[in-house]
Amino acid sequence: MSFVAQDPPGWELPLLLFAGFRSLIDQLHAELAVRGHPDVRPVYGFAMQAIGVHGASASEVGRRLGVSKQAAGKTIDRLEALGYVERVDDPRDARSKLVRLTPRGLESLRLSAEIFDRLRADWVAKLGADRVRLVESSLRTVVPSGIFPVDVPGWFG
Repeated sequence: MSFVAQDPPGWELPLLLFAGFRSLIDQLHAELAVRGHPDVRPVYGFAMQAIGVHGASASEVGRRLGVSKQAAGKTIDRLEALGYVERVDDPRDARSKLVRLTPRGLESLRLSAEIFDRLRADWVAKLGADRVRLVESSLRTVVPSGIFPVDVPGWFG
């Protein structure tokens, strides 16, 4: 008697993808804590990505995160208190403020990129380079082209 392997139930795929994502994010934040950034939380990383290297208004950050301007403002306030961002006059509009990453904020993003490279290398060591590239190319096939939405916090709001 031979057994035919059945496909797993459909609900398992999003949970596996989320668990892989969560595993990477948890490992990232553990390493960031060891490397001098113990207060950085996942939502702060998403917010710093939304602010970007050129800065953004609180409204823009809210739109990019999929949250209200007020919710974005609270996250920005916390990042400012921790020294990761600063508010400066917007050179395009004297009536508004621009949120910019400080050197500490830029350092945390640089370290994050370095850590993510190492975490990817760990996956390559466990799965092999071809399988990791296959996962990445497969996801690129099903994810809308050219966008990496950072509005994950908005899903849970």
